[in-house]
Amino acid sequence: MINRYIKPRDEALTSDDLATCQNVLDVLKVEFGLADDDEDVARSAAIIIELYRQGVHDEEQLKTLVFATRGKI
Repeated sequence: MINRYIKPRDEALTSDDLATCQNVLDVLKVEFGLADDDEDVARSAAIIIELYRQGVHDEEQLKTLVFATRGKI
C-alpha cells in the first residue's frame, strides 16, 4: 500500500462545497444570461471548482475572479 499525504486539493468536495460553487454559478448564469446547456456555463463551472480547490472559498471572491476571467470587471 502506498502511504502518501493527501492534499486538500485532492479531497472530494462536500455537499456544502458544491452548494457554494453552485451559488456562484447561478449568479454567473443570471448576470451573463447563459442557458444551462451553454458551453460557457461548463467552462465557468470548471473555473469555479478549480479556484475552490485552490483555496478560494469566499463566494464574493469566486464571483469576482470568474467575472474577471469573462471580462466583466
